[in-house]
Amino acid sequence: MLDDSSLPPLPSYTLTLQPPVLPPIPDKLLTVLLLPIAYWGFSLFFHLLDTFDLFPQYRLHTPAEVLKRNRVSRWDVVKDVVIQQVLQAVVGWLLGFTEPDDMIGRENHDIAVWARRIRLAERAIPGLLSLVGVNASQLGKNLGAGHPMLAGVLQGGYYPSLQAIPNLSNSLTTNMPVFAPWEISTAKAIYWVLVPVIQFAVGIVVVDTWQYFLHRAMHMNKYLYNKIHSRHHRLYVPYAFGALYNHPVEGFLLDTLGGAIAYKIAGMNTRQGMCFFTGATFKTVDDHCGYALPWDPLQHLTSNNAGYHDVHHQSWGIKTNFSQPFFTFWDRVLGTTWTGGDVSARYERSKLAAQKAFDADSAKTITGSNADMSQMEQPSPYQDEIRNAEDVRKLPVQQRQPLPPSGKAELQAAGSRQQIIDDEQAGGTNVLEEESREEQDAQAFVRQRPRKRTTSSLSTREGIKGLSQRMTGSTCIGGLST
Repeated sequence: MLDDSSLPPLPSYTLTLQPPVLPPIPDKLLTVLLLPIAYWGFSLFFHLLDTFDLFPQYRLHTPAEVLKRNRVSRWDVVKDVVIQQVLQAVVGWLLGFTEPDDMIGRENHDIAVWARRIRLAERAIPGLLSLVGVNASQLGKNLGAGHPMLAGVLQGGYYPSLQAIPNLSNSLTTNMPVFAPWEISTAKAIYWVLVPVIQFAVGIVVVDTWQYFLHRAMHMNKYLYNKIHSRHHRLYVPYAFGALYNHPVEGFLLDTLGGAIAYKIAGMNTRQGMCFFTGATFKTVDDHCGYALPWDPLQHLTSNNAGYHDVHHQSWGIKTNFSQPFFTFWDRVLGTTWTGGDVSARYERSKLAAQKAFDADSAKTITGSNADMSQMEQPSPYQDEIRNAEDVRKLPVQQRQPLPPSGKAELQAAGSRQQIIDDEQAGGTNVLEEESREEQDAQAFVRQRPRKRTTSSLSTREGIKGLSQRMTGSTCIGGLST
């Protein structure tokens, strides 16, 4: 149909190699280089916020929590991230060899192709109007003098006034149809805006779908979690440059391969891939940054932000909020969103416990005396789960899981704690023991009379309040939407 002689002709074109964005670096190489640059550059911004204690009111966790709750050193995190980025660079460079070089010169031709499609779509208008009793031909004639473009649309793309007379070598003249200005403008909008937006949307859907189901599988399958994914969850308190702290196998499957598949399915060119991969890198770092900054646009574009993903890193929320890095669609559809409501009390408990442990260590360093460990002898709110962890190899399989509590939120938290117990490499039993002490500290803090409560500079109560209000920015006051 596009070869119909009644349609305006397509312009000729000559292809030339597209010059690089930053000569002499080829765009494919620049794409590979931009990912670690974006990762470490954006991470440095948040690291400076930590180092100089800027905007502590927007922190999700205190410095004491970073020191006392995480099960991996910063240096180990850096090493694993660098390993993943080297693998990412190799795959990206190899992927570049499978892609043709980007050429320019046929943009006007492709825009004209879209304009032809618009003209063909106009041919259906008279028939559609006749279904509701409107004579499009007569209506077009009536409007022809004052509104020729509208008349042309109503008459099925017939524009008598839009004719060109080409110069022919034999001195003969002939009329040639041309496109209406609005057709060219619309075609340009489709070519330059709509098509790229659709390509990016497809890429986002593919990445979100790939990462959700693979990420969820790594939590539901005990072998995958213990041998591969548990490494990432040694960061109970995420920070920016720990976003890609993964087992190399997970890094390849979840991030590198998932991004490559999205790039191929969406049919992006090199520069689109450059923007897509760099944007995904910024989003991943931001989701692990540990801050709920009110002016950070990445925190407001979707409900999948630092506060949302931080719940997934807590011992009570590790089997919820699997979605990453863009939207929370699959969590909401499949019911894996955290449903425990306001998380302020849980975060406050962690802050109190971490600060107490930090102060105790500081006292040991200064005085050389042992800190008071009397609380370790108190009954544990999670003693059944801890006993389950200690005797896990002695019990039959059907007895290894404790009876689930009532309520979806309690069930989510219990399932998450059981996964922590199974994470032997990260000291799962010790994590629950620490939670028990945290619970006791928090209860004691609540029982104190208000005038005796001291407010630590590291408590950042307002920051926690902001977290609970901003985790979705939607329907739940002080918590996550369900």
